[in-house]
Amino acid sequence: MTDSLRTFADLARRRRSNLRIDPERSVDPELVGQLIAVAATAPNHYRTHPWRFRVVTGDAREGLGTALATELRADPDFDPVTDEPKVTKALSKYLRAPVMVVVASRTSADPIATLENRDAVAAAVQTLLLAATAAGLASLWSTGAAATSAEVARFCGFDPSDSTVGLIYLGWPTAELEPVDRPEPEIIHIDRA
Repeated sequence: MTDSLRTFADLARRRRSNLRIDPERSVDPELVGQLIAVAATAPNHYRTHPWRFRVVTGDAREGLGTALATELRADPDFDPVTDEPKVTKALSKYLRAPVMVVVASRTSADPIATLENRDAVAAAVQTLLLAATAAGLASLWSTGAAATSAEVARFCGFDPSDSTVGLIYLGWPTAELEPVDRPEPEIIHIDRA
């Protein structure tokens, strides 16, 4: 393994989903912009640049939670007894980090292009997470109900046809997590037809 590959492999292994974040310690907007610029180097078919990034900070994080809570309560199957705890959590969960980056993908009339766009955006999110790790930040890629919420998409100003790929928590860590032991991937070499 070359030194540069070893350095990158170490970074990839250190990247962890870490929500142990100081919500009061701000992250320089210029650093967030640099992370997003690195994320936008991800491969994308026909250079469609299908990603949509929204950086949510300050009081707007409450608005993000309110958007999700509104959607949850609007569900016709909403049960106040069992579902109200989800609403309560939605109202506060985005306050756990000083920066939330909401990432969406453009859709297309061509279903294959839509899949390619979403794959490109997922690659951009992973690139952003690696860049955040390199910068010393903790991060967590979240999906769940917010990823399918029309209210969250509207709050972020996404086009109704855009598809939310995730909400990224970013901030300075209050604790480091040890790398996880992962199984070796199965590799099958095929060298003839």
